[in-house]
Amino acid sequence: MLPIRDHNPSGRVPYITWMLMAANIGIFVLYGFGSDQAIYDVYLEWALIPARISFGEGYYTFVSSQFLHGGVMHLAGNMLFLWIFGDNIEDEMGHLPYLGFYLLSGIAAAGLQYASGIDSRVPMVGASGAIAGVMGGYLLLFPKARVDIFIFFIVFFRIFPIPAWIMLMLWFGLQFFGGITADPDTGGVAYWAHAGGFIAGLGMAIPVWIARGGTGFWKRTDGHPPHPETQYSRSRIPRYKR
Repeated sequence: MLPIRDHNPSGRVPYITWMLMAANIGIFVLYGFGSDQAIYDVYLEWALIPARISFGEGYYTFVSSQFLHGGVMHLAGNMLFLWIFGDNIEDEMGHLPYLGFYLLSGIAAAGLQYASGIDSRVPMVGASGAIAGVMGGYLLLFPKARVDIFIFFIVFFRIFPIPAWIMLMLWFGLQFFGGITADPDTGGVAYWAHAGGFIAGLGMAIPVWIARGGTGFWKRTDGHPPHPETQYSRSRIPRYKR
C-alpha cells in the first residue's frame, strides 16, 4: 500500500516543503553516486551513530542525519510522502513554525531510535522520522482527508482513495510492530524513528488543533484541509472483459 497523492491542495505556496525536498535531493546528489568509501566517510561524519552519541560526540547528527539517505529509492519514497503530506501542514502552521516542527520531529525520531540501541554502531540516515512527524500532525488535523493509495497484489493493482486516518494508523501500526521485533544492531528500517517522529508530530500538533477550536475545527472542515478538494478525472483507457 503506497500513497501516491492526496485530494487537498494547500492554500499557499509550500516554500518550506519545497526547500526541504530540494535540500534532501541536492545533498544526496553530492555524495550518493560516489564510491563506497566516499559514502562511508559521509556516514561516519554526518549520520547518527548511537555508540558515538553515547561516547559524547556528534550531537549535531541528530539534525544532519535527517538530510542523508541510503539510496535513490530511499530518497524517492521519503520525498513522495513529504510532497503528499507536507504542504497542508505547512499551510496550517505557517512557514517557519512548520520548519521548526519538522526538525523537532526528526530530532525526537532520532532520539527514540537512539534509545532503542544506545551501543549500536549502525548509522541512521533519512528524513523519514521528520516526515513521520508531519504524518502525525496530518492525522490529528485532517483525519478524513482523502488520499489515493496504490495497492499491488500478485495478479492485479488498483488505485483508490481512502480517508487519511486509515492509511496513517495502519502505517503507524506497522512501524510499531516492526520496532518491537527488529534488532537495532542489524540495520534495515529504523522503525522506532518512524514511530517516535509520528508520536512527536501528533503531540506538537495538539496546540495548533486546540487553537483552531479542537473538535470544532473538525466540525467546520469535516476533518479535511479547509480548501476545495482536487477532482481527478477518471482514466480514459478502455477496459475489456475477458
